[in-house]
Amino acid sequence: MPVVERTIAVDRPPEVVFRFLADFTTTEEWDPPTVSTERTGGDGGVGTTYHNVAKFLGRRTEVDYVVTDYVEGRRLCLHGAAMGLRMVDTITVEPTTDGGSVVTYEARFTPEAEDDPVTLPSMASLGDFLAESLRDSLEHLPSAV
Repeated sequence: MPVVERTIAVDRPPEVVFRFLADFTTTEEWDPPTVSTERTGGDGGVGTTYHNVAKFLGRRTEVDYVVTDYVEGRRLCLHGAAMGLRMVDTITVEPTTDGGSVVTYEARFTPEAEDDPVTLPSMASLGDFLAESLRDSLEHLPSAV
């Protein structure tokens, strides 16, 4: 099962960072393949739904995500499916001792059919590009809550 996982540290308060990332529509700003993300239901917590349009490897993909886990200020987990894959995106935010944040983003890809192998090229470079884009977006957030 392919996994993209990156951890970054930024000099922004965890409350500010989590508020930005918990609104999954902000993927338009930090997730390189994302073309658009729209909240289609809910208040941001468990059960909230999002419709994401992405372009990956020259192919347009639409994914409907649902928030399956939400811990205020700490963790957001979303499940979706597209291209014969189930996807689980998990974002965690941890405070640092100096008032900054450590963010871990993990995306897991599992085939919907058990006998269908998952091969997604360029996952390492996509993860690196995502981490760079995410860091840049977070570093431009205001420091005040």
